[in-house]
Amino acid sequence: MRGYRALMRKLIWLFLVFATFCALIANAQPEQQSRLWKAQWITSASASERDLAIVHFRKTINLAAQPAHFVVNVSADNQFVLYVNGHRVGSGPSRADLAHWRYETYELAPFLVKGSNVLAATVWNFGAHAAVAQMGDRIGFVLHGNSEEERIADTNSTWDAEQATGIDILPADVGDFYYAAEPGITLDASKFDWSWNAASPEHQESWSKAVPLSAGALRGQSDAPNSWQLVADPLPPMEMKLEPAGTVVRAIGIPAPSEFPNAAFTIPMHTNASVLLDIGHLTTAYPALIASGLGATIRLTYAEALLDKDDEKGNRNEIEGKHILGLVDEFLPGSTSHEFMPLSWRTWRYLQIDVQTKDQPVTIEGMRSWFTAYPFTEKASFQSDDTSLVPIWQIGWRTARLDAHDTYMDTPYWERLQYIGDTRLQALISYTVAGDDRLGRQAIEAFNDSRIPDGLTQSRYPSSLVQMIPTFSLLWVGMVHDFYMYRDDPEFVRRQIPGTRAVLDWWLRRQRPDGLVGRIEWWPFVDWGKDFEGGVPPQDESGGSSVLTLQFIEALRYAAELEDAYADRHMAEDYRRAADRAAQGIRKTCWNQQYGLLADTPSQKHFSQHANILGIWLNVISADQHKRVLTKILSASDPGFTATGPVPAMTAATYYFRFYLARALEQAGMADDYLRLLKPWHDMVALGLTTWAESPEPTRSDSHAWSAHPNYDLLTIVAGIHPKSAGFGKVLIEPHLGGLKQVHATLATTKGLVAVQYARGTGGVAAEVNLPQGVSGELVWKRRKIPLHPGTQNLSLR
Repeated sequence: MRGYRALMRKLIWLFLVFATFCALIANAQPEQQSRLWKAQWITSASASERDLAIVHFRKTINLAAQPAHFVVNVSADNQFVLYVNGHRVGSGPSRADLAHWRYETYELAPFLVKGSNVLAATVWNFGAHAAVAQMGDRIGFVLHGNSEEERIADTNSTWDAEQATGIDILPADVGDFYYAAEPGITLDASKFDWSWNAASPEHQESWSKAVPLSAGALRGQSDAPNSWQLVADPLPPMEMKLEPAGTVVRAIGIPAPSEFPNAAFTIPMHTNASVLLDIGHLTTAYPALIASGLGATIRLTYAEALLDKDDEKGNRNEIEGKHILGLVDEFLPGSTSHEFMPLSWRTWRYLQIDVQTKDQPVTIEGMRSWFTAYPFTEKASFQSDDTSLVPIWQIGWRTARLDAHDTYMDTPYWERLQYIGDTRLQALISYTVAGDDRLGRQAIEAFNDSRIPDGLTQSRYPSSLVQMIPTFSLLWVGMVHDFYMYRDDPEFVRRQIPGTRAVLDWWLRRQRPDGLVGRIEWWPFVDWGKDFEGGVPPQDESGGSSVLTLQFIEALRYAAELEDAYADRHMAEDYRRAADRAAQGIRKTCWNQQYGLLADTPSQKHFSQHANILGIWLNVISADQHKRVLTKILSASDPGFTATGPVPAMTAATYYFRFYLARALEQAGMADDYLRLLKPWHDMVALGLTTWAESPEPTRSDSHAWSAHPNYDLLTIVAGIHPKSAGFGKVLIEPHLGGLKQVHATLATTKGLVAVQYARGTGGVAAEVNLPQGVSGELVWKRRKIPLHPGTQNLSLR
């Protein structure tokens, strides 16, 4: 019988792999199935193959008439900005690995005219100075016409190339903090070819014929001629819109130019001057500064916050006695006016313009700011009679927006890396607030693609440096399950199951006979707890971490649900047995009778909120102990919670892991206390933060995606809107209003908006629930279950 089940599991595994392959072929675009690209990847003869290179490409095409359509596919390594007749068309490609290299598709017809047309692109490869999230091979550019008529635009030796001069990189100098994003750049206007994309460039001698590398190759093509396996970008274009560039809040060396950035000001010769702008909130944008003045140096410094004499941030609204430290761009203006805009977008609240003039004055004519981010639309809402929750929602949404571009990212200033721990929470916000799963799909697939041969996903991807956090692989299984519950695409979920199996196989091989996991290698990060060394909870000599084992249990249970729904029920039973064995092992070896808490290991020398949070949420701690345990662990960190009995010293959860604390609060039947857990966020508001920080003060990052989960919590815990079945096919409404008297909330689903209103009166709560067409469910209030039907219903809750 056991051999038969093993054979069946193997056959089902092979079927899943085969089905995934067939789905990929079936979903391939016609060009992937039936024709090869003729367009060539091109480079410049003078460009270094591996090192820093910034190249201009151009080609003039002649058209008998303005076309109704002119569609092209464009890619580059690392990045490009495409122009047609001087108009910026777009930039890209969105980040991925070489096996899934993205190309963007553009309709050029609106930019084309009858007669001569100039197609042009700036392409750069920062080489060793590139962001860690940037993967790549060597500098290259490809543009492919979508039909025979459009192939006149194909990249090949008919294109011209020019090595950009006067432009170089400035490595970030941000002190001892880890910085992994794009470098700054320096641009000398007197050496740069400002006419490079004009109809007739001034410096013809600097141009030569582009050098073809090899043909563009779509993923799945046999015997691909290069490393770039091209696939269509599944994401929409990033948002680009003008926003105010800020207000002058300080000037040194000159009178404050109060009308800037909307009006010009002049700095005399032989002067050092500084102008500080405050945009009022954090932003991700392209700054565009217009200036002239030969011999001068202009430095733009970007910072999330200013620093005091002790290099601490303090209140972000205060500038007195503070200085700026951050990423720098440098512009050396020429004798005539030019606009400087860096190749990559920047992150800042404060932007300082430092100017040093020599024998000529400098005129700063103005500055613009082009906001950019993933084009999420805020469809959900949360309103209540507690006005202090307004900034909680607004700041959370801004954090979620700024940390989402062509990938999710932990922080838009410091790293721009798509980590699973952050991304899981970001994706939930995207599903529920924006009703958009495109970036979530990209992330799930990217992590699946990142798996190393032994089965684990990488902790962050795309990434030019391999980093392994085995616990994040477990959270990726949770991401797949989240998608299964909140979105409605069974085929997409089914394609991930071979990956979830590979991850759990790695962990199952490390499960000890007592059910706990053995010592976990790599970097088993959990949270930046103050006495978690490197974010890692304690392990005994042979492992036995209750925290790591509990995360393993969560993933096993989720995977079992997925197997039941789409694959192998015998595998689901195996996962449940492994989870039960792990839970029993934790109860037997880690439960401390003296304190009535879970210890972090069987040696019971260390305690954390994390072990007990997960123990409650996953029902490893018995239900009759939930409230007592939760009250005890919160008594040391949150005002208003008073413990009975002794409380040991324990590691507290930071902003990130309080997402799981909120889940435990709900599991323990204490969700009416949720709003009391928001004190750390109210404290950040009082400190002037406009996005949520990475960790409590002092903190490196003022915008960290994993701290934005209160937006999700307000909708799911307070307003009480949950999926009751996969794909949000049925709805569970279970509100926990705490002390709120009025709540009005909407949550986005694949079926439409779920809307709820609650009004507390002397006789109870009047509730109005509106469900999308075809969606039913139930409302739970004080253990009473009330059926819900599509449309609007008014209920009296007592």
